Amino acid sequence: MPIKGFQGTSLLDYPAHIASLVFYSGCNMRCAYCHNAALVETPEAYPDICAEDLFDMVAARRGFIDAVVISGGEPTLDKTMPQLVERLKSLDLLIKLDTNGLKPQVVEALLRKNLLDFVSLDLKTAPERYSELGAPTNAAATLRASIALLAAADIEIEFRTTCMPGYVEMEDIHAVGELIERAGPWVLQQFVPEYALAEDARVVVPHSKAMMQELLAAASPYADTVTLRGL
Repeated sequence: MPIKGFQGTSLLDYPAHIASLVFYSGCNMRCAYCHNAALVETPEAYPDICAEDLFDMVAARRGFIDAVVISGGEPTLDKTMPQLVERLKSLDLLIKLDTNGLKPQVVEALLRKNLLDFVSLDLKTAPERYSELGAPTNAAATLRASIALLAAADIEIEFRTTCMPGYVEMEDIHAVGELIERAGPWVLQQFVPEYALAEDARVVVPHSKAMMQELLAAASPYADTVTLRGL
């Protein structure tokens, strides 16, 4: 899966750091609420960026940025991504990875080489419902493997759940929470319909603030820190 996007700096995706963002196309899921739909559905609409050019762009910003965020799409699908991360790490930059956790072997290899400083793992809904989002039927076991890897790693981590009505209701929060089992902080994100991948998702009314607070209360026993984002 080729590199499809580069954003020079961001203060939002890696809190307390100034980061460059790298976007990979392609994904092994089809989440109705995905806000990077074009990277999943029509990646050919965007030009590829070769790894060498991307490395040069990041290196040129080395005096201003202190981190790089690897996102997508799903970056762990690209077999050459670890080599790029290793080169970026050689610039003495912090590396954050955004992933859906369905390729724990890739995350494990990166952790083994000490190439990651922060991982955000998206937990979409109850694991038994992952097939509704195009994921394999063994998603629960795969997610547990990724969560265990991150819980044991000496890096910053967070788990994220985008709370789209219909996909994330009270029972789904409890199912996801049982996966996390206090392995790390958990962020509940408000669903934003405007750029959703699925056309019918664009007319879904997001959970109310009151409902998000109820979901937060339900999630709180499963993680030492649970916060809301996007309200």
